Amino acid sequence: MDRSGKAYWHAVLKLVGVILAIWALVSYGFGIIFASALNNIHIGGYPFGFWWAQQGSMYVFIVLIFVYAKLMGNLDKKFDVHEQ
Repeated sequence: MDRSGKAYWHAVLKLVGVILAIWALVSYGFGIIFASALNNIHIGGYPFGFWWAQQGSMYVFIVLIFVYAKLMGNLDKKFDVHEQ
């Protein structure tokens, strides 16, 4: 693999690592670990920790899909491996 190929894969792995770290923080951090602290806040009569575990995390996951697609497209163009 040439130098640009290694740089491309390094950038891809870094992007995937950041996306997975955000996913872990949102799902495990806010949904499980910090749920009791978030339950002190109420939204619509429900504890925020419960709401976050059931609804909020899904919104973040959907946003992560679009962010990943956009940033991956930018990386592909930067390294000239994009589709025409």
